Amino acid sequence: MSKKMLSLSNKCILVTGAAGFIGSNLVMELLKTVPKIKVVGLDSVNDYYDVAIKEYRLEQIEKLSKEHTDCSWEFVRGNLADRGLVDGLFAKHRFSVVVNLAAQAGVRYSITNPDVYIESNIIGFYNILEACRSMMATEHPVEHLVYASSSSVYGTNKKIPYSTDDKVDNPVSLYAATKKSNELMAHAYSKLYNIPSTGLRFFTVYGPAGRPDMAYFGFTNKLLKGETIEIFNYGNCKRDFTYVDDIVEGVKRVMQYAPAKKTGEDGLPLPPYAVYNIGNNNPENLLDFVTILQEELIRANVLPADYDFDAHKKLVPMQAGDVPITYADTSALERDFDFKPSTPLREGLRKFAEWYHSFYQSR
Repeated sequence: MSKKMLSLSNKCILVTGAAGFIGSNLVMELLKTVPKIKVVGLDSVNDYYDVAIKEYRLEQIEKLSKEHTDCSWEFVRGNLADRGLVDGLFAKHRFSVVVNLAAQAGVRYSITNPDVYIESNIIGFYNILEACRSMMATEHPVEHLVYASSSSVYGTNKKIPYSTDDKVDNPVSLYAATKKSNELMAHAYSKLYNIPSTGLRFFTVYGPAGRPDMAYFGFTNKLLKGETIEIFNYGNCKRDFTYVDDIVEGVKRVMQYAPAKKTGEDGLPLPPYAVYNIGNNNPENLLDFVTILQEELIRANVLPADYDFDAHKKLVPMQAGDVPITYADTSALERDFDFKPSTPLREGLRKFAEWYHSFYQSR
């Protein structure tokens, strides 16, 4: 699909989920690299996981914003499901680009706490779409809506690597169903209101100051306490682990190229809509992953050199809602944006281990 190039300089950008893992790193990248950008961050800073990490990320953004005085940073603490709040922000700031990263994440949590997924991922995203729609007939229409989808939408897809051309109608968790719903909702709004939108299916994002509910972080916490870690599917799971800096670079490139508005043969607008995978295109066996993690935790002095890893691991069956492999076909991302995630697993885990030691053991 042809793209319309957008300059982010001198633009006002909304990043929802700005205290989150990907959102905070995106905000910092924009402040560091885009001249005269104004970034407004929205986040509820809920207690789904340790709020101290979210506050740490916001502190890092605040510190960086003071170093880049030609840019502007404003943080709003609020819930995406609050329609009045969202509409008010759009009316006040007239955002050129909207990046919706706010969502209730986690496959397993969606099994026990479904309500929060409907509130954040469905109602919250609907509020964003409606706010974008309200701006399209004004002098300051939204030029591009970029939103987070997930590799979870592929469900039990047997064909690998996963391609955005694959049919994804078989989600195995409510979380996955809400993310597929986001793609469908965005397509409808792109068709009806000519809103350029791009969905990004992220594949197992990891790195420093990441989400404690992710396996690598949870493994680290348990190993440090001398507890046993459970490795699902008897160690035969494979994941396309993607380092957070690669994700952020991909998002930033996508932001600058909106799907072009076109007219179809019927005289009606074709939806300016696209979906891409962002993954490492190199799935790693979970057992190999935890072995490298252990080695890097020892190297960073998080664990002692003589740590008995074998005594603290247990191979267990697959959990409900999980899939045995995630594997991204990133050919479309490479073709359209000349970009492919490339950070080696050991390098990414080394940076995580060093951050973990600094954040939890050296403060």
